[in-house]
Amino acid sequence: MPELPEVETVVRDLHAAGLAGRTIDHAEVGWHRTVGQPSVTLFCRRIAGARIDDITRRAKYIVLSLSSGDTVFIHLRMTGRLELSTNASPRSPHTHVVLHLDQGEQLRYVDPRKFGRWVLTDTPDDITGALGPEPLDAAFKASHFAERIEGHRRMLKPLLLDQHVIAGLGNIYVDEALWDAGLHPCRLSNTVAKDELNALYRGVRKVLRRGIRAMGTSLGNADTNFYSVSGRRGRNKDGLRVFRRTGDPCPKCKTPIQRLMVGQRSTHICPTCQVV
Repeated sequence: MPELPEVETVVRDLHAAGLAGRTIDHAEVGWHRTVGQPSVTLFCRRIAGARIDDITRRAKYIVLSLSSGDTVFIHLRMTGRLELSTNASPRSPHTHVVLHLDQGEQLRYVDPRKFGRWVLTDTPDDITGALGPEPLDAAFKASHFAERIEGHRRMLKPLLLDQHVIAGLGNIYVDEALWDAGLHPCRLSNTVAKDELNALYRGVRKVLRRGIRAMGTSLGNADTNFYSVSGRRGRNKDGLRVFRRTGDPCPKCKTPIQRLMVGQRSTHICPTCQVV
């Protein structure tokens, strides 16, 4: 958390706020471990004076393409968020990176748990080259999805969470997609039939698109929850079928939703609709 829909929401918010085309006057880093590479000194030196040419997403990364030829990758991890603020507005005590922009504004990175990371690099393939395909790409067909899954003998949930297999999926949307397809998270991937793989492919794309339309999933009101750049809460919580619905009736069969641990991850299933 945040996952693909939340990161996509942030990217769209940054575009809507007009961040593309803005120039970074200088950077300020309050927690040095937030910058994974290069050193904080080099990060601040190289980013100063660069223009933000584009803002995109790759997997769970926010990607800033700079006029200098460098690329900034921002991984929000559990509690990171971005705020576009005026210079005069008060800062959160958990603000760890500030990009001072032209026109008297700042892009602030706030992260109460300090797990998020920023990387500045001139070789972006070093960061994203090993990632799996984007599940919502028009070119990513059901046959490509099946090839990614069939080539392994692993439980479905850990496999789908593996960013080298499919990019962008996390705990929420994997649980939702497996329920949609009627597949148990512990099912071995090499036992899944072709029609089941097609159902899972459709389920993955369906739940991700639903999450994007709802501008992400916010599960509570704490400071550590997901908020968009404009401070909006994601609405997708109301559309969740099984995730954190323990004890609620399954929307398909009314059996109470169960919680179990799969690969050390909290997991939610319908024991009637999803049989190993």
